[in-house]
Amino acid sequence: MLELRQVSYRYPQAASPVLEDLDFTVADSRLGIIGPNGCGKTTLLHLLVGLLRPDRGELLCHGQPVRSRADLRALRREVGFLFQNSDDQLFSPTVLEDVAFGPLNLGHSPAEAAEIAVHTLENLGLHGFEERITHRLSGGEKKLVALATILAMRPKLLLLDEPTNNLDPQTRQRLIDILKNLDLSQVIISHDWNFLDHTTTALYALEEGRIHRCDAAQIHVHRHLHRAGDHPHHHHP
Repeated sequence: MLELRQVSYRYPQAASPVLEDLDFTVADSRLGIIGPNGCGKTTLLHLLVGLLRPDRGELLCHGQPVRSRADLRALRREVGFLFQNSDDQLFSPTVLEDVAFGPLNLGHSPAEAAEIAVHTLENLGLHGFEERITHRLSGGEKKLVALATILAMRPKLLLLDEPTNNLDPQTRQRLIDILKNLDLSQVIISHDWNFLDHTTTALYALEEGRIHRCDAAQIHVHRHLHRAGDHPHHHHP
């Protein structure tokens, strides 16, 4: 569905590119991406959804280059992006208004958008949240509502950036259950190896500007307890 072809990207003032000559195709249905802090994982998702444009190389959607505003609009009708910080995604006074915003932008009438929003909230176990004040929600509630704003647009692909950050164990488990039951492709960035183990079917590692698939027969994944939590890494034979 999406492809980055020979993509390089360097942030302004940076000495070297964070991604260089990278090739990546979203072909599997549920992908996990691991890598150290600062290696470019979030940058990769931003490139996939068109929030950043590569310095070199191309983004393709269904095999066609994404170059114009119309191309981007078509891509974003099919790709939903869950930001690492839910406050970057929620801006309306009430939960219902936030979740209905996407369907309204897709051309649905206010009544249709509200119906879609209510149905989406119910599917996520958030019945009764419609009139809740968004900024008064807990961190876990905001994360689930942010996910609802995306699912209300009925995407075909979901990109998630560190979705378990600062979640309590109960909400984390709810998120696992939700994602496992969604019938759509997903790309998930996470340092939470156990979470990826429950939600993905293929794992990729991003290192030194390049990405490669982790072959379970060739690598060993270890979880070491650090002060910051479980730290996944891999060793080549």
